[in-house]
Amino acid sequence: MKRFLLSITLCLYSAIACGQIHRGEIKKIIQDKRATVGIAILYNNHTFTLSNKGQYPIMSTFKLHIGVTALKKMEKESIALDSMVYIEPAQMHTDTYSPLRDKYPDQRIHISYRDIIAYTISHSDNNTCDWLIDFVGGINNVDLYIKSLGITEFSLTETEDSMHKDIMRSYNNWSTPLAVAELLKKLYTENILTDEHFQFLEKTLLDCSSGKDKLIAGLPANIQFGHKTGHSDRTSDGTRICEADAGVIYLPNGEKCYIVVLIKDSRESDSTNAKLMADIANTVYRSILTKSER
Repeated sequence: MKRFLLSITLCLYSAIACGQIHRGEIKKIIQDKRATVGIAILYNNHTFTLSNKGQYPIMSTFKLHIGVTALKKMEKESIALDSMVYIEPAQMHTDTYSPLRDKYPDQRIHISYRDIIAYTISHSDNNTCDWLIDFVGGINNVDLYIKSLGITEFSLTETEDSMHKDIMRSYNNWSTPLAVAELLKKLYTENILTDEHFQFLEKTLLDCSSGKDKLIAGLPANIQFGHKTGHSDRTSDGTRICEADAGVIYLPNGEKCYIVVLIKDSRESDSTNAKLMADIANTVYRSILTKSER
């Protein structure tokens, strides 16, 4: 236990450059929680991590990776966002989360790439997610493309369908918190995508309809937050394999703060997991704001 507390202390000292995040506040938020909590924050060329080492399941957070890979393929093949395709009824699984299927049950759906990606990222549709995985040639191609960007501390081998069929396969899609934060920062600060595609991707993140009680709940109502969440089912013993939220805080001074919180193997309630995330976001935001006012 002493070694564990020492590790937390050393990691938090590194936060001084990241807005002097108060050690005691972060420790109080995570103490005694029956879960493993990993945090990564990138702000103003500084990095703060807490319990970053390890393989954290990310669930639907991987839809960001998939959306980026699909957009890159569209760029290479000159496929416009508003190009239309058909999604066949057989491609729409009935026993999974799918707002698109619920809107058009048992139909052959004529839809644009724009809307498929928006349903996947903004609304976390599992069917459109797996359609995009097929479009890019399989989940292995997603893994390879994101690694080609210089991000390595993650692995993607599963689809939404394969994880639904066997919940334990959810552990196979994993990342460190920092690897997710690095992807977000690269998308915002490097020319990974064309301007058109980046602006579209940014909008899908800002339009995220899930996780209203997670990180965004800890931020002032007037602060924009673009993000992608993840959420697993519980195992037979009541363990929540994953709660995740990864996003970009649009600060009042025009800067961006990239923040990722991944919760693994939680025995806490969903409301406790969500409040933990909101409290962390609130602490980070207040710390940065306090420093900027000095």
